[in-house]
Amino acid sequence: MSVRFTGRTTRRALVVLTVVVGLGLSATACGGGGGDDKKPESSSSASRTSGSQPGPQEGTSEEPLAEMKGPNGLLLQITSAQRDSGGFVTVNGVLKNDSGQVAVIPLELSGNETEIMNNGRSLGGATLVDSQSKKRYYVLRDTEGRPLTTTGFSTLKAGESIDVFLQFPSPPTTSSDVTFQLPLFPSAVIKISG
Repeated sequence: MSVRFTGRTTRRALVVLTVVVGLGLSATACGGGGGDDKKPESSSSASRTSGSQPGPQEGTSEEPLAEMKGPNGLLLQITSAQRDSGGFVTVNGVLKNDSGQVAVIPLELSGNETEIMNNGRSLGGATLVDSQSKKRYYVLRDTEGRPLTTTGFSTLKAGESIDVFLQFPSPPTTSSDVTFQLPLFPSAVIKISG
């Protein structure tokens, strides 16, 4: 069974990579510990370290769109929210453990839908709220019900950070400011570009 699960995880990673290949993202499920200065090319590279290039759609990307402090010393920085011609929005960011000890990722971040919770820890509980059209958008899922967001991380070491992404259906092009919500974190208004 372990080999079969690994195959599904690999297929899922390929599906996610296929969907976001135009953005040049890598699906980073687990932080590798020591390799943060040599991050893969991605549009979500607005970390405080100087080892990565800024994303092209955000210019210099020095200032995050939003910064939210959550439980256990977790800090989520939203670095970009890019509308794609395929009818979805990709939100990129960095999830960091700002505490001095190992942070366990709360299960609540995955949301409360059984199908998503069965796929392990993720950011599947996130939503975008468009107050202009009075609609809430949930994280997209693949054909097997897996959320199109960073998955597979359960802890972060002290000071460790991982690049994260989330994909949502696109609000109307007339809506550029939306509210990003993630369980246990405060809400934040972010601007969609593109």
